[in-house]
Amino acid sequence: MLTLTAELPNRFLTPDDLVEMFELPSVETVYQWRRKHTGPRGFRVGRHLRFDPTDVRAWVDTQLGEAA
Repeated sequence: MLTLTAELPNRFLTPDDLVEMFELPSVETVYQWRRKHTGPRGFRVGRHLRFDPTDVRAWVDTQLGEAA
């Protein structure tokens, strides 16, 4: 299981990785975030969606800052 308290992997993350890390109900949640521009910044490699771990960490830090 991936967690943000541990070191993020040294590879680009998949939508399934985000589902596992954030215990989301489904991968559709990740795609909804993307459509609404509310989730971490992602990019396409061909038809595959990927996320840079640095961008995911920055997004989490922003979310934590807004919650405080």
